[in-house]
Amino acid sequence: MSDQRKTVAESRSSEESEDRLTSIAHADWERLRQMVSVCTACPLSLTRKQTVFGVGDEQADWLFIGEGPGAREDELGEPFVGQAGKLLDNMLQAISLSRDQDVYITNIVKCRPPDNRNPKDTEAGQCRPYLLRQITMIQPRLIVALGKVAAQNLLDTDASIASLRGRLHEFSGIPLIVTYHPAYLLRSLADKTKAWEDLCFARETMRNLQAAHPS
Repeated sequence: MSDQRKTVAESRSSEESEDRLTSIAHADWERLRQMVSVCTACPLSLTRKQTVFGVGDEQADWLFIGEGPGAREDELGEPFVGQAGKLLDNMLQAISLSRDQDVYITNIVKCRPPDNRNPKDTEAGQCRPYLLRQITMIQPRLIVALGKVAAQNLLDTDASIASLRGRLHEFSGIPLIVTYHPAYLLRSLADKTKAWEDLCFARETMRNLQAAHPS
C-alpha cells in the first residue's frame, strides 16, 4: 500500500472510531443495548454466542462490575448466573440487596473470552466506551469491583487485589470498593470472611454517602 493510500485508510479508520465513540456517548439504554448486541470491535465477537449487556435497576445506587461472561452467561445473555451468580445473590442478600432493586450488574467486557481467560487490554479497551456510558446513565453512588481484572481495569493499576481491598478508591468521581470475584470465592473458601468484611465496608460507605447526600 502506498503512503498516500495508507494515510487515507488511517484517516477513515480514525473517523469511524470517532463516530463510534460519539454514537455510544449519546446512546440511550435501548440504543446502547442494540449497539452492544451487534458489536464486532474486537475478536471476542467471533467466538461469542451472544453478548452479555448487564442486568438490574438502571437508576441503581449500587453498581457491581465483574470481569467478563463465562460459558453459562454466554448462553443466557445475563451476567453472574450459575454457582458464581448464586453466591453473588447471597452476598447481596447479606447486605439487604437484590439484583433487581437498587443494584446494577455488568462486566468489563460484554463478550465471553475463550476458555474463560482474562480479557486482554485491547478487548477491555474496545468495550470501555459501553461501560462508561452505562455508568453515566446509571449515576451510581458506589461502584463495587468484583475481582482483580475489574479492579485493575477500573483503577488503571497492576496492584494486587490484596493491596486494593479495604480502601476507598474513586472512578470518575464515584467512590469504588474492591472485593473478590464470586467465582474466585468458590475456589478459595477461606477468603469468604475477607469478602464479608468488604461488603460490610461497602454497606457502611453507602450509608455515609446517603446520609451526606439524601435522595
